Amino acid sequence: MLKKILAISGKPGLYKLVSQGKNMLIVESLLTGKRTPAYTHEKIISLGDIAMFTNSDEVPLADVLENMKQLENGGKASVTTKDDEKKLREYLEKVLPDFDRDRVYVTDIKKLISWYNLLTEKGYTDFKEEEEAAAQDETKEETATADTPAE
Repeated sequence: MLKKILAISGKPGLYKLVSQGKNMLIVESLLTGKRTPAYTHEKIISLGDIAMFTNSDEVPLADVLENMKQLENGGKASVTTKDDEKKLREYLEKVLPDFDRDRVYVTDIKKLISWYNLLTEKGYTDFKEEEEAAAQDETKEETATADTPAE
């Protein structure tokens, strides 16, 4: 699900990928529902490609959002983007205890909270479903290939 949700630099909110054109994507705003073109010169990134820094590795955004969903029992975040830095960092520590305090900025935490609230508000709550299904399909294909005798 997160592969088709996009963040576009310079534009507020998140966008759902609707279609592709020659030099653009057709996206639909999750905030307003309006469809607009997003051109190739704009910085566009899929939420499925985003990860958060931890002290040991990077954690995919889907895992972080899933942790938030479990912490909040599927509801909106208990903190807001207007809360102070200390409260925001304490909240992220509950969600992702090992996050890198030097490389994860307060603006990143605010963006994470606003994205989580927008996604849950619009009913996009299966953060890991597609990724896990795709991984399971790949495993099945590898197993099936391994089981096929060589001729």
